[in-house]
Amino acid sequence: MPTGRMPTTSSTERHGRGSRSGGSTADGEPEAGPRSGAPSTGGDGRSECPACDGLGWVRRDVPVGHPDFGKAFPCPCFAERLAERRLALLRQASEMAVLERMTFDTFQVDAPGNTAEGRRSLAAAKEESSRFAADPSGWLVLHGGFGCGKTHLAAAIVNACTARGCPALFLVVPDLLDHLRAAYTPGSAEGYDDRFEAVRDAPVLVLDDLGAQSPTPWAAEKLFQLLNHRYNAQLPTVITSNQDLDDLDARLRSRLGHFGFVRLFEIEAIDYRGGVAAHGEELSALHLYGEMTFQSWEPRTTELEADLAENLARAHATAREFAEAPSGWLVLVGDHGCGKTHLAAAIGNHVQRAAYGSRVVFVTAPDLLDYLRATFGPTTRVRYDQRFDEVRDAELLVLDDLGMESATAWAREKLFQLLNRRYAARLPTVITMSARLQDVHPWLRTRMLDKRRCTVFEIQASAYGFRTTAGAKAARRRRAAR
Repeated sequence: MPTGRMPTTSSTERHGRGSRSGGSTADGEPEAGPRSGAPSTGGDGRSECPACDGLGWVRRDVPVGHPDFGKAFPCPCFAERLAERRLALLRQASEMAVLERMTFDTFQVDAPGNTAEGRRSLAAAKEESSRFAADPSGWLVLHGGFGCGKTHLAAAIVNACTARGCPALFLVVPDLLDHLRAAYTPGSAEGYDDRFEAVRDAPVLVLDDLGAQSPTPWAAEKLFQLLNHRYNAQLPTVITSNQDLDDLDARLRSRLGHFGFVRLFEIEAIDYRGGVAAHGEELSALHLYGEMTFQSWEPRTTELEADLAENLARAHATAREFAEAPSGWLVLVGDHGCGKTHLAAAIGNHVQRAAYGSRVVFVTAPDLLDYLRATFGPTTRVRYDQRFDEVRDAELLVLDDLGMESATAWAREKLFQLLNRRYAARLPTVITMSARLQDVHPWLRTRMLDKRRCTVFEIQASAYGFRTTAGAKAARRRRAAR
């Protein structure tokens, strides 16, 4: 062909039915061989296809210099099977096989220690996910704390769709980005465009753990391109995340906020792996004190002198009254082992097990400071501000064993920020400490002495097991010195 142009037979041919010649494509796919005049039996297409005669590949009738000149493109009869092949490769990368056990039948709504509200939330999330799996449309966003069941429900959607013959793809977001990066390596079986297109156009796509990826500009751009395409094309998509949605890229956040097209479901449940509450409250140690309730409290009436036993009974009554209607601060002061922690934990257990299922954070002051410091580590998945806000804004905070006499300047500053916020907002807070009130830092002591918002109760009894007369007298001397 002296002119270098492909022979033209029709306008249809120019858009997909070109002539065929040997060679290879730019992305390494084999290009169809010369037309033999008889249907091919060795290609990937359908033998009866008039466009490719079964080869599966065609060239477009374009002039020399055109970007598509000389390239082979999948014939429409082969494109669908090619897409299925790419999806199969992506499914292998997603390791969906290990999630096959995660179905709606194996999803447990009742987890040990879950609140009534948590059970209702899980049941509603399961129903919403089942509805989506039966008729995938729009977007479904499952949001909640670590281990609350988001991934199980997302995998159950994929398994249900696949069992029904509807192609669906499950990918963890950091793994997806690694899979796309790998396309740039020499010798990759597929080019980046092919991999990205397979994900972008998947009939049903599940993106697990959005927000867990490294926040690089490249990652943000790829995720935006992916989700923006699926948003504009209105392709069924499921997203799970424990990230505060306000912290996501503003472009993604605007699409996730499309009411009607996007269904945002908040899961309020404990971490079934560790038996702790959602919304980052894995720092709460309340589940370790489950046996400390008002019912298991020992009045010690046969052990203590009458006035000490009466003081202990009033401490129990005061804590019980606070638990029934948490408001303001309750500060329990006393010697180590006198029962402060038991009463504080009993308050937390009572509130968390109540019908309204309030979220409780129970943490010792030293542990809290360690948790905050740990957020500065290079491998942490929780930012400092997230961790701090979880404690600062908890519906009920129980801060056990507060002692600031040896605290660093940084620790004092963090505790001030935390407690000052809760004092100003009148958020229910329980504090236990063994330090004398006059030894407490002035900024905290002035708040504790505010009787409008704070009740301070000193437990005068000695430690459990400290039963001798000499011991009781020594405890009295210590109290008199305060």
